[in-house]
Amino acid sequence: MNTYASTLALGPSWLDPDFLINEFGLYGVLAIVFAESGLLIGFFLPGDSLLFTTGLLITTGVLDTPLWLACTLIAAAAILGDQAGYLFGRKVGPTIFNRPDSRFFKQENVHKAHEFFEKHGPKSLVLCRFVPIVRTFTPIIAGVSRMNYRSFLTYNIVGGILWGVGVTLLGASLGRIDLVREHIEAILVGIVLLSVVPIVIEVLRARAQQTPAGDMRDDDIQARTERRRHAKR
Repeated sequence: MNTYASTLALGPSWLDPDFLINEFGLYGVLAIVFAESGLLIGFFLPGDSLLFTTGLLITTGVLDTPLWLACTLIAAAAILGDQAGYLFGRKVGPTIFNRPDSRFFKQENVHKAHEFFEKHGPKSLVLCRFVPIVRTFTPIIAGVSRMNYRSFLTYNIVGGILWGVGVTLLGASLGRIDLVREHIEAILVGIVLLSVVPIVIEVLRARAQQTPAGDMRDDDIQARTERRRHAKR
């Protein structure tokens, strides 16, 4: 596989979709999609840009994988990732709100996902797919809230297909445009830079707020979670 933007990418290599695909291929893409969809450590991974780049490289012939196969496997990885997050949330329960901050875990991310889930209800499982960071924690919050499993599975499948297939096909469609094919190096560098933007915004926002726990207290979140549980009984 040829390297394009890898040597030009700014920032750490794990933010460079082209580097990740060159190093790990489709299996690496699937592992990252699975991790970002429901594992606590996956929130910083470049999911959107990775899927877009995958579709782009398949169309331009750099990645030798049938597009239909890549889309099918990516959607499956996204669905299974959310499934893992939901089961983790059900097992851990409200104790996740008391977990101390660490290098790879911030309570602020849990609070944001909880607010997103409370605001949008079950459809948040579809909407959050297109919101970096939030999409990692929302299925976990759904598990903590003990959302009806059938409803969760339905929205999980819909969201996984729309995001996994949709973003990959978007990259593949743009890869058929001559202008994109002729400037693929610049396109891939731009994708890397866009991958950094959400992280930079989150860092600046956290510093501006100067409150590690956000606007909601742990007790408030747990109380609302308990009310949702009782309402479902």
